[in-house]
Amino acid sequence: MARACAVGLVSALASATLAGDHAYADGPFNFPPFSSSSPSTNPSEASPPLSMPAREPTSRGDESSSPSSSQRVRNDNPRTTATGFDPEALERGVKALREINSSPNAKKVFEVMKKQEETRLAELGAKKSEFQALQAQQETERQRVIYEEQKKLVQQQAQTKAQMARYEDELARKRMQAENESHRARNQELVKMQEESSIRLEQARRATEEQIQAQRRQTEKEKAEIERETIRVKAMAEAEGRAHEAKLAEEVNKRMLVERANAEREKWVAAINTTFDHIGGGLRAILTDQNKLVVAVGGATALAAGVYTTREGARVIWGYVDRILGQPSLIRESSRGKYPWSGVFSRGVSSLAQKPDKAPGAQNGNGFGDVILNPSLQKRIKQLASATANTKSHQAPFRNMLFYGPPGTGKTMAARELARKSGLDYALMTGGDVAPLGAQAVTKIHQLFDWAKKSQRGLLLFIDEADAFLCERNKTYMSEAQRSALNALLFRTGDQSKDIVLALATNRPGDLDSAVADRIDEVLEFPLPGEDERFKLLKLYLDKYIAKTGEKKSGWLTSLFRRQPQKIEIKGLSDDVIREAAAKTDGFSGREIAKLMASVQAAVYGSKDCELDANLFREVVDYKVAEHQQRRKLAGLEGNNN
Repeated sequence: MARACAVGLVSALASATLAGDHAYADGPFNFPPFSSSSPSTNPSEASPPLSMPAREPTSRGDESSSPSSSQRVRNDNPRTTATGFDPEALERGVKALREINSSPNAKKVFEVMKKQEETRLAELGAKKSEFQALQAQQETERQRVIYEEQKKLVQQQAQTKAQMARYEDELARKRMQAENESHRARNQELVKMQEESSIRLEQARRATEEQIQAQRRQTEKEKAEIERETIRVKAMAEAEGRAHEAKLAEEVNKRMLVERANAEREKWVAAINTTFDHIGGGLRAILTDQNKLVVAVGGATALAAGVYTTREGARVIWGYVDRILGQPSLIRESSRGKYPWSGVFSRGVSSLAQKPDKAPGAQNGNGFGDVILNPSLQKRIKQLASATANTKSHQAPFRNMLFYGPPGTGKTMAARELARKSGLDYALMTGGDVAPLGAQAVTKIHQLFDWAKKSQRGLLLFIDEADAFLCERNKTYMSEAQRSALNALLFRTGDQSKDIVLALATNRPGDLDSAVADRIDEVLEFPLPGEDERFKLLKLYLDKYIAKTGEKKSGWLTSLFRRQPQKIEIKGLSDDVIREAAAKTDGFSGREIAKLMASVQAAVYGSKDCELDANLFREVVDYKVAEHQQRRKLAGLEGNNN
């Protein structure tokens, strides 16, 4: 038993040597197993040391004295062996065993040690179970981590598959879109190629048609050239024949004229010689007789004095008569004569010379002379003429009028016809004649109104270009004389008159003075003629300047000294050509159309055969249209520069 306890104690000591100092709470002892000093005990619990039988350490002595001890490896540390084992701890353990054996509480010590060993084993078991639990927990955690990793891997694989599916879908969609774009581009190219092909075909067709037309025109041109050359050769032959006949007749006439001139010359020379002989005889008689010379000189002086006195006296008397009875100097044109008696003779002669079928206005069928106006405007003027005539018959005051519109639209001609239709006299003045009069303008205006009041039939006073002196009085460039003249006219027109109808014409009605505008009762706008009016004007002036040019009959005395105009022959000038010209002359005034027909007349007189055909008429119309457009461009440039 003691041996077994000793063996256990040695093993415990060896373990303690390896483990170091330990304290176990399960036993009542706490001591270092290999300390050199004996453990201290409580005096109350002191017990005699355990007595253990002494044993001879024969084995140690033998071992220590064995020959192998002399062959030890060198140990630099004297407290340890060559193998690193410290023998002192073992010695202390042996010493402790001896003390335990010698102690009477040896059994308790061994029990305590046994319990400590069991406690240690239990702790080791608990640690083992904890370690196993920790291993199980780690395994569980590892499994969980593996599961999480697998789950994440599966999710990543699913996301990757979804991304791959989306990417493949996107690629498929892009591929389809690219295919659609390529199909669309191909279709557009096909459409473009078809359009280009159709355009080329159309261009080829047009080129072919133009070539055919050009060949046709060339053929017609060559045909016309051949016909013109034939006509020219024929005309040259006829002209040569006529020239030869005229030359022969001219030679005969020349001989007759020479003979007649010689006879006349001889007769006049004889008469002149006879006259100078008589004059020479009379002068010689006067110069030789002194009394006759004095009488001749005195008679000549008295005759010269009488002629001079009579002439100057007649001039003074005529000036006085002209100032009292004559027409004012501001009047440019009037239906009344310059003197009261001259109007009677002129109206009588005109009434006798005028035939019923040649009354003014009968030629264009509107009863309004050469005036072609818009139908609504013409109707309005007729109403005003009728109202003016009735006003005169009822002794009511007249109404003043304002005509405005572009130049050359028939304002002056309409005023003449209005006066003629209403049975009034007519007088025309222009506003530009007032400014040069200066201080005399007021006197002249008063003389004008005094003269107008003497008309028995009433007078329509037409003031053309009225804005020249009836403009606003606050203009800086308006002189004091012009303001005085305007005030004089405003004074004479302040009340409604029963003798004078005031008709103003202007291109700029906005420039008139407000007081002048207040005296206007009727305002008429004269626009540019429309296409129908231009057609009628072309027909009117064609008849006036072309068709009836050679039909004018003059007196026998005038026919002796003036060459009769050659009659113009019209060929191929239909109403369609005239209507075409009316469409081209858009924007022309009546005056410009009259000038156009005058240009046609000049072109006809400039031609060789004095014939008017459609080609010559179109050529002149195109030239005048281009000139009209150029004039409008120049007027627009001047307006922009201003």
